[in-house]
Amino acid sequence: MANKDYYEILGVSKSADADEIKSAYRRLAKKYHPDLNKTPEAAEKFKEINEAYEVLGDDKKRANYDQYGSADGPQFQGGAGGFSDFFGGGQGFGGGFSDIFSDIFSAFGGGGATRGRMRGDDINIAMKLSFDEAVFGVEKIITFNRIETCSKCNGTGAKGGKDFSTCPDCRGQGRVRYQQSTPFGMSIREGVCQKCGGTGKIIKEKCEECSGRGVKRVQAQVRVKVPAGIDDGQTIRMRGEGNSVANGDNGDLNIKVSVAQHKIFKRVDTDLLFDLYVPFTTCLLGGKVEIPLTKGTMTLDIKEGTQSGTVMRIKGKGVKVLNRESYGDMLVTIKSEPPKTMSKQTKELLKQIENSFNENDFPKNKEFKNKMKGL
Repeated sequence: MANKDYYEILGVSKSADADEIKSAYRRLAKKYHPDLNKTPEAAEKFKEINEAYEVLGDDKKRANYDQYGSADGPQFQGGAGGFSDFFGGGQGFGGGFSDIFSDIFSAFGGGGATRGRMRGDDINIAMKLSFDEAVFGVEKIITFNRIETCSKCNGTGAKGGKDFSTCPDCRGQGRVRYQQSTPFGMSIREGVCQKCGGTGKIIKEKCEECSGRGVKRVQAQVRVKVPAGIDDGQTIRMRGEGNSVANGDNGDLNIKVSVAQHKIFKRVDTDLLFDLYVPFTTCLLGGKVEIPLTKGTMTLDIKEGTQSGTVMRIKGKGVKVLNRESYGDMLVTIKSEPPKTMSKQTKELLKQIENSFNENDFPKNKEFKNKMKGL
């Protein structure tokens, strides 16, 4: 152990703190784990980075390594009946390796301290929806690439799914206990079996379909049921529809939704908003106006003397609340529109109308004029 540069193996500097070392180890352990990487050099590399982290991940071992070039310090040898007995046989003493390895398996969807279960990566894709598809819901069939368990070998990686034997080192458990010398005696730790890479099996002849990996990349088709009321930026998660991993669980398929804008409505949560431009005479005299809904139309009754900018709320005519049997509202902002052009006759008529009003017919204007007098 003394002749290897553990800092170089983990790709960190000698001044790296514990978090940097832990992060580097997690990244490399995932990259070279035999279940994920089937290259010939992966197993040896995996063993090497484990060895490096056992030393650099333990403060005392790292200090000895930095000072003496060995995790054991200045050639100190513990004897039988020493401190290892005092610590209950050394189990769990300085347990950096087993702790971090449990963390890595947890990240894959496992979590057991003794044997974490691997989990495939999630797949993230985007889906475009029209405004109506988001409002009313829709079913779509999507096509994408993913890693699936090899059907020819049932994920074993062995020819015919049977051409393998139980690993003699771990007896099919995938994990073994190691004994090592420390300044305080002998310590016992548990780790992934190096002989089988944690699978518990020794393949005699590889499956020709997946080249012994147990998984293969395929083009998959999945039917997606988009719920009514889904909004722009939300994500549909389909459990177990992500990538597979040998001897583990599938990841998830995450579908991020983008919704096209409507040419009239603006959506805010489950409410629909739009501006309704009407002739100024409609605001003055009142009237009935046909307005659009998400399905069909309805008649809106505008009362006499309605002010421009008035918001009329129509209950239950908005978007369905996601996964509930209730709906948002429609909010219509009334906009009084003056005529673009007027004939001389129209102007004269309007002048007559204007003169028919008195100051009290325009209370806001009267209030404003009174405030002006005080300036």
